[in-house]
Amino acid sequence: MEAPIGVIDSGVGGLTVVKEMLDRLPNEPIVYIGDDARCPYGPRSTEEVREFTMEMASALSDMGIKMLVIACNTATAVALDEVREHFSFPVIGVIVPGARGAVKASTTGEIAVLGTVGTINSGAYDDAIHTLLPSATVYPLACPEFVPIVESGLYKSETASDIVAKALVGLSGKEFDVAILGCTHYPLMQHHIQAHLPKSVNIISSAVETVADVERTLMSDNSKRIVDSKIAPIFYTTGKIEQFSPIVEDWLSIEKPDVRHIVL
Repeated sequence: MEAPIGVIDSGVGGLTVVKEMLDRLPNEPIVYIGDDARCPYGPRSTEEVREFTMEMASALSDMGIKMLVIACNTATAVALDEVREHFSFPVIGVIVPGARGAVKASTTGEIAVLGTVGTINSGAYDDAIHTLLPSATVYPLACPEFVPIVESGLYKSETASDIVAKALVGLSGKEFDVAILGCTHYPLMQHHIQAHLPKSVNIISSAVETVADVERTLMSDNSKRIVDSKIAPIFYTTGKIEQFSPIVEDWLSIEKPDVRHIVL
């Protein structure tokens, strides 16, 4: 089947999921929309996030996608069920896969969750983790400063390191062996996050488990592309191409990526 897999995010964060897809499912065509013009979603109301998520999903539906990955934790937390009800193609979120990966990795059942204000306030990770491991202790921490740093392209800077150090003070005194990066933007700052957490803490991104779900769904639906040839992904941004493209190039190692502007 030549139809692409659609991926949506509030900005560039979902590229961390695309990176895993390119590694694990290299022959699958991908169409991505990043809503950089309205990023971040974390501080926005539930109604706004649902509206924006539906707009992106509808745009990709019109492009003929065979599956949608909501590669945004905030959008997954508030809009996943609604999107699934509205469209006939499979829709995969990132929270349950992230929780599953954390529970697998934890030996103590004590898990920290770093996320946006919207994701943390939704309690979606708490619910997902406790469904899998009722005895778990969850330490949620909102880190609203992280997404703007990533979107600005400053995720490798000393400024980013300083911001991470200040944010993680909120976990001081807590004992945990796993930390979930509960926003797909955060893996771009993982080296800073790891540096300011105990070395014994295992950092979990939802990308690996999410793409495992994508592959399982493709197999069960018999929709996996069997042609052994790669199709270059297409990226749409509601923001500025000149800000979006360098992050695609850096994170995905794609020279001259196909980045286009979209109005939703």
